[in-house]
Amino acid sequence: MIVYDDELRERLRTNLASFEPHHHPLDGRRHAAVSVIVLDSDAQLHGVDMAWRSLPEHERTNRLDMVPGLPAGHGLSGSVDGTAGGAAFILTRRAQRMSTHPGQWAFPGGRVDEGETAEEAARREIEEEVGLCDLDLLGRLDDYPTRSGYVITPFVFWAGAAAEPTANPDEVASIHRIAITELLRPNSPRFVEIPESDRPVIQVPVGEDLIHAPTGAVMYQFRAVAYEGRDERVDEYDQPVFAWQ
Repeated sequence: MIVYDDELRERLRTNLASFEPHHHPLDGRRHAAVSVIVLDSDAQLHGVDMAWRSLPEHERTNRLDMVPGLPAGHGLSGSVDGTAGGAAFILTRRAQRMSTHPGQWAFPGGRVDEGETAEEAARREIEEEVGLCDLDLLGRLDDYPTRSGYVITPFVFWAGAAAEPTANPDEVASIHRIAITELLRPNSPRFVEIPESDRPVIQVPVGEDLIHAPTGAVMYQFRAVAYEGRDERVDEYDQPVFAWQ
């Protein structure tokens, strides 16, 4: 377990300060911002994936059927049960009513409005989606250009020990605290080939599910750059076809 303390905060801040992120021009695409929010977690209080447990069996199966590169007997269920404990980050499931990517994994975030900076948009979206404000900005990661026509700018925030995120049901179906140790699994990340692209698709295992780009790419770069202090680029990893729209 990674302890959520001042030593971790300064480790993340120092590593991010020495990293020079890639900036991508919009070139007609829309600008969005997302946030890796680091906070504490308890395995008992935050470790049960109630949202997955409430899904009908056919819906769980349908979601996994879209994942590329899964061999027979893969053993995945789509649940993130048991992934909390110690220093963690917020991962959300998008509400089913959302017009784009309903039900998919995401970081808090959204479009940068006219007149806003990317950081201002990130903070606004954090408050709107999960009810947190006045967070400590630790740094930022590479822009990620998406297949759906966005350039996403990721930020890393420290939430504080007393942070209690609350889901806005209009946008967020559920909030999950995922331990940073999940990103350090020996089978993480995975890369698969798809016939529709000459770029590898990145998959980050979390619990019994696989998180894809852009969220998975940001997760992996957070691990590599912010936690491990490595100069790792992820903006060229591709997304699965189901995330292209």
